[in-house]
Amino acid sequence: MSFLKKIKFPTAHTVLFLISAAICVLTWLVPAGQFDRLSYDVGKQVFIRSTNDSQTELPVIQKTLTDLGINIPLEKFTSGALSKPISVPNTYKTLDSRPQGLIAFIQAPLKGIVQSADIILLVLIIGGLVQIVNATRAFEAGIAWLGNQLRGKEYLLIVLVTVLIALGGTTFGLEEETIAFYPILLPIFLAAKYDALVCVGAIYIGSCMGTLASTINPFSTIIASDAAGINWTEGLNGRLLMLILGLMICIAYIIRYAQRVKKDPERSLIYDQKQEIETKFVQIDPAHSIGLNAKLKIVLLLFSGCFVVMVYGVSQLGWWFLEMTSVFLAGALLIGVVVGMREKQFVHEFIKGAKDLLSVAFIIGIARGVTVLMDDGQISDTLLFYTSEWTSGMQKGLFINISYLLYSGLTFFIPSSSGMAVLTMPIMAPLADTAGIDRSIMVSAYQYGWGLFKFINPTGIILASLAIVNVGFDKWLKFIWPLVLGIGVLGMILLSVSVYI
Repeated sequence: MSFLKKIKFPTAHTVLFLISAAICVLTWLVPAGQFDRLSYDVGKQVFIRSTNDSQTELPVIQKTLTDLGINIPLEKFTSGALSKPISVPNTYKTLDSRPQGLIAFIQAPLKGIVQSADIILLVLIIGGLVQIVNATRAFEAGIAWLGNQLRGKEYLLIVLVTVLIALGGTTFGLEEETIAFYPILLPIFLAAKYDALVCVGAIYIGSCMGTLASTINPFSTIIASDAAGINWTEGLNGRLLMLILGLMICIAYIIRYAQRVKKDPERSLIYDQKQEIETKFVQIDPAHSIGLNAKLKIVLLLFSGCFVVMVYGVSQLGWWFLEMTSVFLAGALLIGVVVGMREKQFVHEFIKGAKDLLSVAFIIGIARGVTVLMDDGQISDTLLFYTSEWTSGMQKGLFINISYLLYSGLTFFIPSSSGMAVLTMPIMAPLADTAGIDRSIMVSAYQYGWGLFKFINPTGIILASLAIVNVGFDKWLKFIWPLVLGIGVLGMILLSVSVYI
């Protein structure tokens, strides 16, 4: 038993390298094969059908897609929503084997980083921007101000904290940063006669629900949509509905438990720790935080404005990664000027923020490297072919929910949202085509599945969050499992409905 306790689950990077090694082995065992590809040439305004050794131009009409057995509306191509070549059904053919060896294994993550350079740059720049805002203490001041304003209306504290953090999760992937909020907010929750689980619930559940139903989150929605070959605005309405309904369920669940504890403290799941936790935290004065002055309000406004400008630019002006990245860089520079940050401090904080997300950047590159190995070994289409054969004729609702549960299970092994997206979407998106399901729905299935397991994922930040407030993981599981079940069912319902409308 002592030996088992010393075993730790490997990092996402190691998991992806192990997957890369497994893929190399598969290229020696799995037959090589390829589907024909269909792409839209914007300049010539024609479809290009590519086989292994030739290309054919086809007219851009719906009949072309129908004749090829492609269940995708014509406007998905002409509008630019579907930018990458797609597989043509029933055109799979075997090819000469192309096994990948040690050199290919070593070069794959490097090729992956090169191919993902635009996404990686976006991630690093956003990391710098977030750290600049953190350095101003604007996030901290905003949370502290909120807590003070809602004294005597504590149920509104639960609502607003959960909603605001969820908004951070759905827009820029607010997750690890929430750890800084516990020491500030916990004394306020305890003073309101709630227990520590209510505080963790408002903060962590808000983050989970926000990232699960990401709308414009660059680390999941944008990366996954890019890997699927679609515009990230595709499926936005469905994910927004999931966010609203999910938040309503989460808030009602937290408030119900909070009111029960307030009426009868002995009904708290951590009542035996009540005195210990209060002794440690109640004496902490949440007012030690700086006030939310006019300058910090401007900082938060500028930060939020970056995402508003990004959404408008992508949806109305045809922007993509270069323009999006430029917006966040400009936002960081402008915030630095507004708060009067010295040049050396600005550079230090910006580099620190980018460095904090360097791990995510490498995950994106390594995960793309797995795709490189499958493509170079020409087994991606083979796996897609046999999987499509297995799912052929499967009812749409069943297919999308199997994908949803599959993503939830894979999250334990690949806790990185961006790594999961880049690794799986090149396979799952074409598979959705064969089932007659919009690729944006597959992106939603990935987000809902990954986000669902995040509520309890021990390889995520829940253990660190619980450690701050002295709550055991077993108590958290007892508290959260009915909510996880409810959100899981909600995801199934929305995905099932979406494939038929």
